[in-house]
Amino acid sequence: MSTIKDIINMERPASEIIADLMHKSVQVPSWGGAGGHKGLVAEYDPKQHPVMNKALYPDVMEEDGTIDHVTRVTLNFQKLAVKRMTELCCSIPVRRVYSPEDGQQKEVASYLEKIYVRNRIDSVNVERLRMLFAGCEVVTLWYAVEQPNTYYGFRSPIKIRCCNYTPMNGDNLYPLFDGTGDMIALSIGYRRKVGKETVEYFDTYTAERHYKWEKTGTDSWVLTEEDDIHQIGKIPAVYMWRPEPIWEDTSNLVYEMEWSVSRNGNYLRKNSKPLFCVFADEEINYGQEGDEKAEFKAILQYPKGSTAGYVTWTQAVDNLKFQIAELRQSFFTQLQLPDWSYESMKSTPMSGESRKQLFIDAQLKVKDESGRLLEFFDRETNVVKAFLKLALGEAYWDAIDALPVESEVTPFTISEEKDTINNLLAANGNKPLMSQRESIEQLGWSLDVDKTLQEITEENALDAFELTR
Repeated sequence: MSTIKDIINMERPASEIIADLMHKSVQVPSWGGAGGHKGLVAEYDPKQHPVMNKALYPDVMEEDGTIDHVTRVTLNFQKLAVKRMTELCCSIPVRRVYSPEDGQQKEVASYLEKIYVRNRIDSVNVERLRMLFAGCEVVTLWYAVEQPNTYYGFRSPIKIRCCNYTPMNGDNLYPLFDGTGDMIALSIGYRRKVGKETVEYFDTYTAERHYKWEKTGTDSWVLTEEDDIHQIGKIPAVYMWRPEPIWEDTSNLVYEMEWSVSRNGNYLRKNSKPLFCVFADEEINYGQEGDEKAEFKAILQYPKGSTAGYVTWTQAVDNLKFQIAELRQSFFTQLQLPDWSYESMKSTPMSGESRKQLFIDAQLKVKDESGRLLEFFDRETNVVKAFLKLALGEAYWDAIDALPVESEVTPFTISEEKDTINNLLAANGNKPLMSQRESIEQLGWSLDVDKTLQEITEENALDAFELTR
């Protein structure tokens, strides 16, 4: 395979360079949506489900020319699966474990963590995991802005920031790998409205430089930027992908539920109108009733021996309920996701320990997914470390490189603080776990923790004095 220098050779036409940079060795499902192309978005967006397609499921034209709109019920279970998986991975925030070996590395650890905190990394994680589980790929680009600040616990000449790119937002991601699987370039294609024209951009990031091409309409690609500002010796972005969305092959289950509920809705609308029936051997004339607003009473006269009353439609709902329940259960079972909706939880009385067991399958699912997540977070840490080198200077380079950092993804589960405390007490021989001041502060009832602690101390001293008298 050609090297990145061979590909980005300015003596070559820009169209050939970009064509080579667009070469994608990973097979990622298309998000779709552009130009009517159906992809993952057709499954993710309930408004694009088959039950909403009027060619497949048309409205009814009545004889008088009016249109009888059929019932269309959509279920956003694909979106729900994305949310559930993200919540399982991020409800307990991803944790970075630092193992500093000296004072300087301890400083570096605090600086790194402050960079993450200033970038609201917990919110960023929620956003990009949704992008991954729905759109199957995401890029987080880290960059530096020349702005002196003290955000990170030291005087820094640059401000370190990050942003996410995903096909869900109309971005096209093109990672380029060499023969050994190492990424040698990462390109992002996107469109922006400039005045009345739509301009197409193509950004390429390598370990040494950043290139930016532009194209308007049918014009050719033109290189508009080429810089090495704040280069860190590696690609300043991290890329993550998965071969299929988190809902995998369960869309047909959702479609079947939508068809069943929608068709049942048509029957309900047609047959739920109350019918007043008269059972008589003689012909009865109708239509002589007056306006219900003008008359204060109505009189009906029928032949002797006849009966009259409302007739209701006996609908077979049990089979429908059974089918929907089975399809819904199959959806969550196949995806290893808990069905923890309020209706599901209240309908099945369970103890606290039994509810914990609901999350066993989901925890295994998170562990199964955590491989690519941890790899992504570790690469990101290396990128942030490289930017920290720019901010701190050469005096800290060795400490930054040597600092061990590990990421931890903890699956969400129902936990009881009482159980956790009892386990910790049993492990440390029933020794105290926190000071009295910390317990007062943790409770949160006191407006002045120090004053409350002082009053407790004085009361204990007074009690001790009374005992010695």
